[in-house]
Amino acid sequence: MARRKRTSLVLERAVRRAASINSIDPNLDLGNGLTLPAFSTLIETMRTRENAYNTALSTLDKLYREMLEIESELGDMTEHMLMAVATRYGKSSVEYGMAGGIPKNQRRKRLRGESTTPSTEQPSFVASVESKNGKKPAATS
Repeated sequence: MARRKRTSLVLERAVRRAASINSIDPNLDLGNGLTLPAFSTLIETMRTRENAYNTALSTLDKLYREMLEIESELGDMTEHMLMAVATRYGKSSVEYGMAGGIPKNQRRKRLRGESTTPSTEQPSFVASVESKNGKKPAATS
């Protein structure tokens, strides 16, 4: 998914305002550095920065897609490398284990319904006891 490009509402409003002020006087000077040429220069600077930012996002999207393609190729080659070691040395060999595989003779058969990762978490029990006045005390674990 491509990254969303940025558009500046402030920039659009400034462009409209500059066009309106230009109709008053193209060289309008309101004092304290508030001139139409300075305003126009700042508008162009913002437009240039926004374009550069959006171009950088497009470049980043392209690099990300290329990286995902290479990552997929790398995963496939990793699997092929392990299978090649298994073909050459066998799945019960020490070399297969050294390459990252689990040798056949070291595999443990799982029982049906057994989870793949052992759970070290103990279940919590909640005691529910009513007191003599009919109110339940707070739950404990």
